[in-house]
Amino acid sequence: MKPADISALLDEPACAHNKKEKSGCARPKPGASAGGCAFDGAQIALLPIADVAHVVHGPIACAGNSWDNRGTRSSGPTLYRIGMTTDLSEQDVIMGRGEKRLFHGIKQAIDRYRPAAVFVYNTCVPALIGDDIEAVSKAAAERWGVPVVPVDSAGFYGTKNLGNRIAGEAMVKYVIGTREPEPLPADVAPEGITVHSINLIGEYNIAGELWHITPLFDELGIRVLCTLSGDARFHEVQTMHRAEVNMLVCAKAMINVARKMEERWGVPWFEGSFYGITDTSAALREIARIVGDADLVARTEALIAREEAKVRAALDAWRPRLEGKRVLLFTGGVKSWSVVSALQDLGMVVVASGTKKSTEEDKARILELMGDKAIMLQSEGARDLLNAVYELEADILIAGGRNLYTALKARLPFLDINQEREFGYAGYEGMKELVRQLALTLESPVWKAVRKPAPWTHKAMVVAGPELGDSPDAEDGPEAHDHAPLAGAAA
Repeated sequence: MKPADISALLDEPACAHNKKEKSGCARPKPGASAGGCAFDGAQIALLPIADVAHVVHGPIACAGNSWDNRGTRSSGPTLYRIGMTTDLSEQDVIMGRGEKRLFHGIKQAIDRYRPAAVFVYNTCVPALIGDDIEAVSKAAAERWGVPVVPVDSAGFYGTKNLGNRIAGEAMVKYVIGTREPEPLPADVAPEGITVHSINLIGEYNIAGELWHITPLFDELGIRVLCTLSGDARFHEVQTMHRAEVNMLVCAKAMINVARKMEERWGVPWFEGSFYGITDTSAALREIARIVGDADLVARTEALIAREEAKVRAALDAWRPRLEGKRVLLFTGGVKSWSVVSALQDLGMVVVASGTKKSTEEDKARILELMGDKAIMLQSEGARDLLNAVYELEADILIAGGRNLYTALKARLPFLDINQEREFGYAGYEGMKELVRQLALTLESPVWKAVRKPAPWTHKAMVVAGPELGDSPDAEDGPEAHDHAPLAGAAA
């Protein structure tokens, strides 16, 4: 990828607080890619497209870095779970065999798995030696008649967020608009209801969250043409240009896709969230408003009223157990503010939110939800995180999996909110699951047990009390003698 292309992705016009860099190859800051490089961001953004062969061109360690690390789920194909790499060695680099290995790797993937398409991800080593993955991909597609999409995402290009945009750029350049959607069967929607089509951009179906939302769309007669990329199929990505509305779910991951689709095909877009009752209802209302169908607006309001009444009744039993609990939320991106809204719906107090991977727009949303005195944490260090927990008297830490052991060592209740989690929290049904997991975590008897002094420590001190040579009291007898070795060890 040329420096000018990287600069263009960094200089995103749709970001109101966009920070313009002088060059796409500006001097990197140490640790700038901590939490994910550009390759990591590109692959996890596209990996949930389930019927595609995802081939990593580079050393095998790069494939191990990201493969299947996002807990996305598929309702059909599982090809996306198979890690594929060209496994470049030192000899391949020295002898200039990188492009040849890639060409044969694509052939092997097509022959063995018959994928709908092949995505080729560039990494640092082939980018440094100048492998032309675009030319190889074009030649392979012509040779075998299967779409081969190059994703030039070398890790040294920048951070994970830049990698997300690189992935989106590849979809706009090579995939979107290359196919027309299949016509809907006549019996799909009830009589008198007009079917409208939308896309969900930046929805990854973590732990099956998408499936909490799609029944609502089905009832409203809204057709989800494509989710980019949770539980998606390649042919669905090709038809995204025919949607009436794009909803940007993961705030800035693929904002360039939404903007360019509006410029090229006139598809309006908005940014929303399905975390929490308030935000889910707001997203459904906004879709209906942009579509502009009065009947859809009325049916959406009726659905929201029914679902909100149901979920609030279900939460009444849990609210007394959670209301007033203090939460430290340490995540990034859209979740740094969207989960705040969900927790506030439960009456919980968010004492601080992490913003290491958040944009200026995300921070503005946090201030809007939490007030001008909102505390935003930048450091990812375990010590700084625990200091914040103690100073702010947090009852629970909600963060990503990498902070799990930090919380456990501090004997602090912890809930995983990031991509590795096993429970879906989106939508009205997801809200019930979030409440359940919060209550189970906070009320687990393990926290009371681990915060007590170790039982053998107290007994050892009692036994070690008498001077050497003194006889133990009669009532202590056998018990004292049983613990004597422990006392000696303690001393």
